[in-house]
Amino acid sequence: MPKGKGPQGKRITLKVAKNAVRVAFNGRRRLDLSKMGIATFPKCILELADVEELDLSRNMLRKIPNIIEKFQNLMWLDLHSNQLDELPAAIGTLKNLTYLNLCNNKLTTKGLPEELTLLRNLRTLNLGLNCLETIPTTLGTLKELIELGLFDNSLTLIPKSVKKLPKLERLNVKRNPLPEFAKEDEPIDTVKRIESLYLVEKKDLCTSCLEMCQGERDELHKLEDMTPEPSDKPSFPSLTTPNSTAMDNQEEWRIK
Repeated sequence: MPKGKGPQGKRITLKVAKNAVRVAFNGRRRLDLSKMGIATFPKCILELADVEELDLSRNMLRKIPNIIEKFQNLMWLDLHSNQLDELPAAIGTLKNLTYLNLCNNKLTTKGLPEELTLLRNLRTLNLGLNCLETIPTTLGTLKELIELGLFDNSLTLIPKSVKKLPKLERLNVKRNPLPEFAKEDEPIDTVKRIESLYLVEKKDLCTSCLEMCQGERDELHKLEDMTPEPSDKPSFPSLTTPNSTAMDNQEEWRIK
């Protein structure tokens, strides 16, 4: 068996880790250990704990140890496509984190620590493709969240505290057994509203504005003219054999 491989996955050395540090487009330093066959969190990367971004996605990790708290500069953490069934409480110490991707793991509701709600600067949280049956209402304390992925879980209810997050723009709950008409579950409000509406008389419009409005009105009239009027001819969709009232299309009824 080749050295460094086996049940524990690939062994990452400090040299390998240092060579995996890249400067991202935003100027941050990213430690990219994605798709490395890692099954155990490599402790050697603690020597690089000052990086701003850490990518451990698409590995075989089953556990993230509490020593993750050493990465106090982290703003971006990608752990998607591993085998995690829980997160450590220490995740809540990463106060600078704005992006956390936990998609495609084995996380359960019990595996989400309360400390997750301490990430008050979090803007993107992806929990899709996991084993979640409920979402903690305390996620409603993440007031800076803009994107939240909850797709492909076993959720039957989205807490109101989550749906009403003040800055939430994208909430993906696709492919969950959410009831279509749940009395206790208000529909997610996706209607875009305007704050001000001004009505003026035609005589108060400038020439260019008047021409624009008239053009749009003419286009609307064209659409109305193109709309076909309902036919006065009676319809009998339940007929199974032709009769005197179906003479116009009796050829369609004949078995050839």
